[in-house]
Amino acid sequence: MPNISHKPTKETRQQVREMSGLGLPHEQIGALISISDVTLRKHYAFELSIGKAEASAKVAGTLFNKAQAGDTTAMIWWTKAQMRWSETVKQELTGKDGGDISIHISNQDADLV
Repeated sequence: MPNISHKPTKETRQQVREMSGLGLPHEQIGALISISDVTLRKHYAFELSIGKAEASAKVAGTLFNKAQAGDTTAMIWWTKAQMRWSETVKQELTGKDGGDISIHISNQDADLV
C-alpha cells in the first residue's frame, strides 16, 4: 500500500464499524479500505471497538428474547453461559454391596501375560 497520509471520512468510519461488527479481522478491514492494519488501528480504534460491541449487544438481545419466549436451546445456552449452570456427571465404582473394589490375579492369569 502506498505511503500516503490517510484521512478518515464519515463513510470509511461507518464501513469500519460495520465490518468490525461482522467480525472481520483488522487486516481484511484495512485491505477493503486500502490501508494497513496499523493505520486502521491508528485512525479507527473507536469504530473497531464499538462495532464489535454493538454487534454483540444485538446478538445478545436476540438470544435473550428467544430465551424469554421459551426457546429451549436459547434458555439452555443462557443458563450455561450467563448463570454458570452445567451438567455434572458423577461415576462411583464400588465392589460388592458398595464395598471396596478388590482385584485378584491368579497364577493362571499371570501365565497369559
